[in-house]
Amino acid sequence: MFILAGILVLGILAQWYAWRIHTPAILPLIIIGLLVGPFSEFVFGTKIIDSDAIFQESLLFDFVSLSVGVILFEGGLTLKASEIKHLGKAVRNIILFGSLITFIGGAAAGMYWLGMEWRIALLFGSLVIVTGPTVIRPILNNVKPNHNVSTVLKWEGVLIDPLGAFVAILIYEFIVSGHGGKHMTLNALHGFFLIILSGVACGTGMALLIHQLIKRKLIPHYLMNSVILALVVGTFALSDFLYAESGLLAVTLLGMILSNTDVEEIKDILSFKEDITVILISILFICLSARINVEDIKLLGWESLIVFFALIFIIRPLGVFIGTLKSNLNIREKLFISWIGPRGIVAAGVASIFTLRLSQGGGGLSTAEVNDAQLLLPMTFLIILGTVILQGGSAKWVAKKLKVLREQPNGLLFIGADEASRAIALFLLRKGIPVMVSDTSKSHIREAMVEGIPYYSGSLLVDGEYENADLSKYGQVLALTSSTEINVLACKTLAEEFGKNNVYRLISRKEQEVKELTRPTHTLFKGEADFIMLTQVVRNEPEFEVKAFENVQAYERFLHLNANKIIPLFIQLSEDRFVPVSDQKVNLTESFRLVYIEKIE
Repeated sequence: MFILAGILVLGILAQWYAWRIHTPAILPLIIIGLLVGPFSEFVFGTKIIDSDAIFQESLLFDFVSLSVGVILFEGGLTLKASEIKHLGKAVRNIILFGSLITFIGGAAAGMYWLGMEWRIALLFGSLVIVTGPTVIRPILNNVKPNHNVSTVLKWEGVLIDPLGAFVAILIYEFIVSGHGGKHMTLNALHGFFLIILSGVACGTGMALLIHQLIKRKLIPHYLMNSVILALVVGTFALSDFLYAESGLLAVTLLGMILSNTDVEEIKDILSFKEDITVILISILFICLSARINVEDIKLLGWESLIVFFALIFIIRPLGVFIGTLKSNLNIREKLFISWIGPRGIVAAGVASIFTLRLSQGGGGLSTAEVNDAQLLLPMTFLIILGTVILQGGSAKWVAKKLKVLREQPNGLLFIGADEASRAIALFLLRKGIPVMVSDTSKSHIREAMVEGIPYYSGSLLVDGEYENADLSKYGQVLALTSSTEINVLACKTLAEEFGKNNVYRLISRKEQEVKELTRPTHTLFKGEADFIMLTQVVRNEPEFEVKAFENVQAYERFLHLNANKIIPLFIQLSEDRFVPVSDQKVNLTESFRLVYIEKIE
C-alpha cells in the first residue's frame, strides 16, 4: 500500500514540478522512475519501487495496455475533421513522408548499428515515429515560436500520436502473425486484416451507441464521465478479446468519431479524460522506468548513442525537409522543426507492451529475436529521455539563434462576446487586425458567427483550455464581460501567457466611485466606462472616431476637455498596431491616433 501511494504522490509531484519549470512531465517522471528503480538497485542492491513485485507480469501488461488505450482515446477526441482538412501541405507531408522516412531509417539503424533481426528492427522503427502533444505542448508554451512553426509542430504531435501507435500495432501484428520467419505469409496478412476489422467494428459500433445514449439523454449528467470511461475500457477489452492488439485501434477510432459528432458534452468528456490521462501517465512512467533493470541498461552501448544521434541529426531533418518541399516555410523554420522531435508516452507505453509480449517468445520468434526484443524498452527510454533533455532544454536557445521566435502579435483576444465586445472587435477586424471573441454563451457565439468574427466557444479560463486554442496571433487580452470577478480572473489567468502588461479589463461601477489612487490597475478606457455604460453606448450605434495627434500634450489636453463626452478605446500607433487606452503609460514619441466613441447625451 505504501508503495502504491508513493507512486501516485511522486507522479503528481513530478507533474507539478514540470509545470513549474515549463518542461514536459515525462522528464521528471522518468528520472524519478530510474532513481527508485535501476539506480537504487545499483546502489543498494534492491529497487525502492519494484513494478514486478507490485504487478504480476500479466497484470502489468493489462494495466499498460488499458492505460495507453485511455490515453489514445483522449488523443482521438482532439482530432476534428474540419481542422485536418485545413492543415497545410507541410503538416500533411511531414506526417506522411516524415513517418515513412523515420520508420525506414529507424529500422535500418536498428539492423546496422544495433544488430537487430529484421523483424525486431521493423518494430523499433515503428516505435520511434511518434512525438505526441504531451511533450510538444510544454516546449511550445515555453519557447513561443512563430505561427508557422507552432502550427506544424502542434498538429504533427496531435495527429502522429494515435496514428503512429496504429502503425506500430499493425507492424507488431504483421510480425507475430508470420511463423518461422516466413515473409509476407498468408497468416500474417490474415492477422493484419483481422486487427483492422475488429478495431474498426468495435470502435465504430461503440461510437454510435454512445452517441445515441447521449443524444437520447439516457445517461445522467453526474454519471456521464464514469459511464464513458467504462464504455471506453469495455470497447478496448471487447476488441482485444475478438482479436489481440486491436483494442488500441478501436479506442482511438472511438475518440475520433465522437469528436466529430454534434455531441455537446464532448468538452466535458475531454476535460475528464485529460485528468485521468495525467494520473495514468504519472503512474505509468514511474512503473515502466522503474521496471528497467541494470542489465537492460548495460545492453546500451556506444552503438545506441549512434542510433540516437542518427535519429536526431539525420533521419528527423531528412523527413522534415522532404515533407516541406514547396511549402511556405523558410529554411530557418524547417531547421527548427527538424530539431524538435521528442518522443512521448505512446512510444514508451507501446514499447513496454511489445517487450512484455515478445519476451514470452510468442509469434514464432527465434531466440535471437527474443533477445533483441529486450533492447526495445531501454532503447526507447533512452530516445525519450535524450530527446526531451537535449531538444527541450535547447529549444529556446535554438529558436533565438534561428530567429523563429514569435514576434509580438498585434491581435486582440476578447473575453466575452456580448454586444460591446462584438462591436469593437468588428471595428478592429475591418482595420485588418486579428481578433477573437471567447464566450460560454451560445447565443453570443452565434451572433459572432453571423457577423463573421473569429470566436472560441467555451471558457479560456479553464486550466489548459488556452493551451488547446491557437492564440499565436493575439498579444493583448480585453476582458469585457458583465462580471467583474470573471474579468479579474481572466487577467490573472492569462497574464502568464500574454504578460501582465498585456491584459486589461473593464472597471466596475463600485470601482469607479473610489478615489483615483485606490483604483485597480490595467482598467480599460481610463476607467471612463463600465459594462452597462459601454453596452448602452454601443447600442446607440455610435461612429468610431479617429483623431490624429502630433504630440502627447495635445492628446492629454483633448482627453481632459472631453472627459465626460467620449470613451477612449485605442491608441493607434501604426496601421496594424492598436493598444487599448488604460491607466498604463504608452511610449508616444511619434504621431499617433486616438480611436474613441462618444457617450450618450
